Amino acid sequence: MEKYTTSGVCSSEILFEVEDNIVKEVTFVRGCPGNTLGVASLIQGMEVHEAIKRLKGIDCRGRGTSCPDQLAKALEEYIQA
Repeated sequence: MEKYTTSGVCSSEILFEVEDNIVKEVTFVRGCPGNTLGVASLIQGMEVHEAIKRLKGIDCRGRGTSCPDQLAKALEEYIQA
């Protein structure tokens, strides 16, 4: 399980697992429960690049980022490692 520390959002970190370039599991620590559970459920089974494409740049209340955007950043960091 990978761990990503978020910045600028209500969640404090994102735990995720990728296998064969497919998002297998995502858990947000803290944050808006309904939204984070929904996002995690929707991208489960999705190819990593497609998840990044769909989530990157989503803004929450003018913060310049959001929990979905932070997940995209976590996945980008993961594939660059």
